[in-house]
Amino acid sequence: METLTNPTVNPELVSEEKWELRLYVAGKTTKSVAALNNLNKLCEEYLKGKYIIEVIDLLQHPQLAEGDQIFAIPTLVKKVPEPIRKIIGDLSNEEKVLVGLNIRPAK
Repeated sequence: METLTNPTVNPELVSEEKWELRLYVAGKTTKSVAALNNLNKLCEEYLKGKYIIEVIDLLQHPQLAEGDQIFAIPTLVKKVPEPIRKIIGDLSNEEKVLVGLNIRPAK
């Protein structure tokens, strides 16, 4: 299990809660690596200074899939802020991910 945090804190965002994101992967497959890269890019652009990404490799910790009911990988789970949301895939469709995370409303 690996936790990545963003050390850059924007003073304007300190009062807002941290976004807790959990990315389930299975090893370092092309899709898993792409999902993590895409997630990092989106978080830096839209959530800079207020997110935590926890990467869970189900090859190493298969028992952790049950808690968030993970049936496909890679899967991103937004734990906080609520509501909990899940997005399956490599997160390459930026608009779909932003809408899925409720970062900006659908057009």
